[in-house]
Amino acid sequence: MKHLLTATTLMIGLGAPAMADDITIGFAIAKSGWVEAYDSPAVAAARIRIDEINAAGGLLGQQIKWIEADTKSDQAQSASAGLEMVDAGADMLVVSCDYDFGAPAALAAESAGLNSFFLCAEDIKAGIQGVGPNSFSASVLAAVQGATVAEWSVQNRDAKTGYVLLDTTIEYNKGICTGFDWMFPMAGGEIVGRDTFLNNDASIASQITRIKGLAEEPDVIMLCSYIPGAASAVRQIRAAGINSVIRNGSAMDGSYWLDAAPDRSNFSVPVQGSVYGDDTRPAVNAFRDAFEAETGAGPASTYAYPGYILIDLWAKAVERAGTVEASAVTAELEGMDNEPTIFGPRSFSDELHHQNTAEMQIVEITNGTPGVIDSFTISEPVPLDVLLQ
Repeated sequence: MKHLLTATTLMIGLGAPAMADDITIGFAIAKSGWVEAYDSPAVAAARIRIDEINAAGGLLGQQIKWIEADTKSDQAQSASAGLEMVDAGADMLVVSCDYDFGAPAALAAESAGLNSFFLCAEDIKAGIQGVGPNSFSASVLAAVQGATVAEWSVQNRDAKTGYVLLDTTIEYNKGICTGFDWMFPMAGGEIVGRDTFLNNDASIASQITRIKGLAEEPDVIMLCSYIPGAASAVRQIRAAGINSVIRNGSAMDGSYWLDAAPDRSNFSVPVQGSVYGDDTRPAVNAFRDAFEAETGAGPASTYAYPGYILIDLWAKAVERAGTVEASAVTAELEGMDNEPTIFGPRSFSDELHHQNTAEMQIVEITNGTPGVIDSFTISEPVPLDVLLQ
């Protein structure tokens, strides 16, 4: 953790404006609470890219400094943290992974005429549609994740029937199921049932009863959820004797949750980069190793990677614009079409500040061990009208 401690010593005192010859990025992120598990790895990756840029001479000939405030995984505190970063002189804000918890800080940036980047939000509202024209996300939309496992399951695993089990707690979950609902029938599958639950539900017994009441067990259960509710749901589904393959979104990447549902198999998720050293792209594995060398531990999940991507893309846009002024940087970002990154090409437009298609690694858990089994890109981008459902 030496790198992070050294970077912290560069922090500008909160509440004091940055010096005019610095470019300052404000991190309004969760350092405590459940969102911290998603934010911290991405922040560490972002700071690695900041250090790389500074070591290469900086941005527009200036060094990049960073300041931070803790949202405490609380929406009200997110707004306060965003305002704190604006008042402290940030030129751009980086906000929490999840739309619901990052949006209040992003709105503070938008009101101040600044760019904001969600660390890894995957709801379309984390951008133009929910914040404003100067807001972006560095990650791949949840709907793309759902669509990816839908089409891959039909084409590569001969899945014919699917059951949708949606955790309605946050918008991310709805996005996963939206993508699955759109692609699975289009790819040739049939959705034979659907149900909902809440992440903090102690039991999904009634939902399991309805699945078991089907004429035949579905080939795929599309579980749209996150920890801890998703782990509980997986455990209960398997305990009930249901052997259907279970799919989920990237929120279930990583081995950290497997103690809550040990020795599981036939569970897979799509990720934008593997953290297991087995990505099909050597550059991703090289960065994974660099992350471990820099921070003392490998990334816990794929959500580390968008932090690196966002700094990389934002810095390129700033260099091309010749300024950190938001509208100029936004124009350069919106002009990116298949912009190269080590995690694959990225594109933005004046309609969409997210990725509605991307190469995804398919990570499958077998006997409690996760690993990449395939790489897949959906046959067509998820349309805007589907994303807005």
